[in-house]
Amino acid sequence: MTPNKNHCIPEQFVFEQVKSCPIVVNFKGKPVISDAGLTLIAELDRKREIISRLTACFKDYREPNKILHPVQSLIAQRVYALVMGYEDINDHETLRNDPIFALAVGKAINSSEESVTLAGKSTLNRIEHCPENVDSRADSRYHRIDHDPKAIETLLVEFFLESYLKPPREITIDLDVTDDLTHGNQEESFYNPYYKGYCYAPLYLFCGKHLLAAKLRASNSDPAGGALEELQRVIKQIRARWPKVKILVRGDSAYAREEIMAWCESEVGIDYVFGLAQNSRLLQLIQPTQHRASQEYLQKLQPVTSFLETLLTPSEELKKQAAALVKNSVWYCSLDYQTTDSWSRSRRVVSKIEYSREEVKTRFVVTSLSTKNVPPGRLYTEKYCPRGNMENSLKEQKLDLKSDRTSTHTFAGNQLRLWFSSIAYILMNAFREKCLAQTELKNATVGTIRTKLLKLGAIISFNSQRVLIAITCACPYIDIFATAYNYLSRLPKFA
Repeated sequence: MTPNKNHCIPEQFVFEQVKSCPIVVNFKGKPVISDAGLTLIAELDRKREIISRLTACFKDYREPNKILHPVQSLIAQRVYALVMGYEDINDHETLRNDPIFALAVGKAINSSEESVTLAGKSTLNRIEHCPENVDSRADSRYHRIDHDPKAIETLLVEFFLESYLKPPREITIDLDVTDDLTHGNQEESFYNPYYKGYCYAPLYLFCGKHLLAAKLRASNSDPAGGALEELQRVIKQIRARWPKVKILVRGDSAYAREEIMAWCESEVGIDYVFGLAQNSRLLQLIQPTQHRASQEYLQKLQPVTSFLETLLTPSEELKKQAAALVKNSVWYCSLDYQTTDSWSRSRRVVSKIEYSREEVKTRFVVTSLSTKNVPPGRLYTEKYCPRGNMENSLKEQKLDLKSDRTSTHTFAGNQLRLWFSSIAYILMNAFREKCLAQTELKNATVGTIRTKLLKLGAIISFNSQRVLIAITCACPYIDIFATAYNYLSRLPKFA
């Protein structure tokens, strides 16, 4: 029950202890904040101008003389909140009174008694909510802030290009899809039997830990739907800046499609490696290699089994123990393969056969890379398997930055939420690369960095000369904070 404001609240609360003096609690302490590390993120943003350039993708139709919260302040407040772990727009009803967020978005505060005026949930909702019955934001009464989707998509790739001091010789672009579960009547929300729920199926493009694209899609669409168009758009922008860069496109079997592979083959300097679902023809083609793998395994297993049988009574359990001491036999082979009707040409398929006592595991990938340049073993282990690192970036997006918080009604509004989460990821990845490269947090997840370096309690005080944020001297990560600050202070401003 919410207490009535007219009720008398005591000045202090006394808790009696059996073996100690009474404990007295009151609410007369100095203002304490819990997000003091946000000062690092805000400073990085000011130098790299990430939020300000995102703001340029928005159009504000509000009357200038009636604006209390500029668009840049609204976007910064929303993105910084995601960085600090506040996933819901309702959280801003409390954050609007937080002095550290006010300072981060550029609000002037001169005294501790001065009220902090940040946007609440209703004001922020006017950016994210995109009602389907509003054709023009300029004519709308309440939703008068519009955004340019193409400009935001272009900006995500631009941030990636700026992360390099000079053009790289080769890059790898990973494609993958994940699920964003929905729990209401969101537009374009459908039941997906693979994910066992109503959801969206956003498409992501990453290059290493750099996010290139985040495209929200309905979950009843083809897993590879729109992938070729996104690839073409992203690669065109990359090639405009880096015309000679070699590009490897990588993905699982969902993207081993004729149109994607044929396009990569038609372009100079673009190769691909995709997972390939097994079938009876492929399994038949690898039988000779599978036989050799089995022979090698038995040759390794037989001496171990014979030795153990001289010491112990022969049994099935003994054979299992012997198998546990022997490494599996792993063989790779290249095949010249073409489907009966879906592929326009014959392509190189690489197979991995892993033979053990219990089972035979087979995996296939299809690639445009030649055997001469990349042997089968290297292609599978060095070119294809590292795509698993993209899963870590997707987990950071979903678990740490709540990219699946797509709970507004309209599809366009949920796409905007996904982009806000993407910008929050770009901010944190830039912080990790630019400021934490020489620390123990250089490979830490967003959640770990937030817990150890951003979620810091501090006392904040104001006077006419400065704003003082006093973090406790017992903070165990003072050295990392200092290192991050030193790198940040030397970081040049975006030109």
